Amino acid sequence: MASSKRGDCVSETQTGKKVKKTKHQVDESDLLTVPDGWKEASFTKDDNPRGLLEESSFATLFPKYREAYLKECWPLVEKALSDVNIKATLDLIEGSISVCTTKKTYDPYAIVRARDLIKLLARSVPFEQAVRILQDDMACDIIKVGTLVRNRERFVKRRQRLIGPKGSTLKALELLTNCYVMVQGNTVSALGPFNGLKEVRKVVMDTMKNIHPIYNIKTLMIKQELSKDPDLRMQSWERFLPKFRHKNLAKRREPKKKSLKKEYTPFPPPQPESTVDKELATGEFFLHESVKKRKKMEEIKVKQAEALTKKQEERNKAFIPPKEKPLMKKTNKAPTEHKLDIEAIKEKVKRAKTKRLGAPPVNPTPPISTTNGKKKKNKNKG
Repeated sequence: MASSKRGDCVSETQTGKKVKKTKHQVDESDLLTVPDGWKEASFTKDDNPRGLLEESSFATLFPKYREAYLKECWPLVEKALSDVNIKATLDLIEGSISVCTTKKTYDPYAIVRARDLIKLLARSVPFEQAVRILQDDMACDIIKVGTLVRNRERFVKRRQRLIGPKGSTLKALELLTNCYVMVQGNTVSALGPFNGLKEVRKVVMDTMKNIHPIYNIKTLMIKQELSKDPDLRMQSWERFLPKFRHKNLAKRREPKKKSLKKEYTPFPPPQPESTVDKELATGEFFLHESVKKRKKMEEIKVKQAEALTKKQEERNKAFIPPKEKPLMKKTNKAPTEHKLDIEAIKEKVKRAKTKRLGAPPVNPTPPISTTNGKKKKNKNKG
């Protein structure tokens, strides 16, 4: 009986589901979207009138240079946390801040927000910004960047790149994400809405991976403009977003002498053969000592003879005369095939005589007198 009833119930539920699907065909995108102007209801005392069962507490250390600032703003911190019924204590001897719940605390998440508040204060975030963490729609993210880059100089350069000239890059990131960003030491503290914190973390991590933050800022600006258009909200934005390609850097110069690594073998290298082993292999071990000595003397004599011949060759090199270079260069003889022109030579000699200084001309021409010609002209006129 029980099994039949269960079967009827399952069939009814299955048919009901099918009817729902046919009647109300709702898009999944509509279910995922949050309507404009909707806000989550705040947690009040009516939701938890009896309070918390047990006390929970958190503590954090702060550096020495933050002691003076925390002393000044501590009354304001206590007042802000008392509104949420949380007790805070400042220990200047140990250099720590601790927060704990009280009997009046009704919000169980208030202690987590108080923990984030003291963390931000310890990370050099000013009190005016850190108090915003107590709001419902605010969250914080402390990104540890100290261990992402090994080289210290490279880390400082990339951290400065995130801040930008006169903090311009950091200001642009804050405006686009609606978050407060604080770069201090080996950490980056961010405070703002959840969507903004996600983008801030991405930009910070990419900057430490040697990707300039200006690329991510450019994409965020385009996304902000696209989100204003209601028609493009449900479409993919890949066609609008820029695609930045990595430049192919010049290849690293390879060294002339490459040291080739030998293949790793777990076995040790073979043991070198001793003199006894070598003698056993050649059969010299079984010879008489006199024969061995005679053989050694013969080998020594052969080596000495080779060394003497080499030395003699080097000495004889000094007595070999070098090749002498020819003093006169070979000149091409004049062709004697065609006969000499005697008349042409005579004319050349005559011309040379005329060119010489003080030599009488060969064909002297009478000088033309200009005064006689003028007188004759005057007579003819008269």
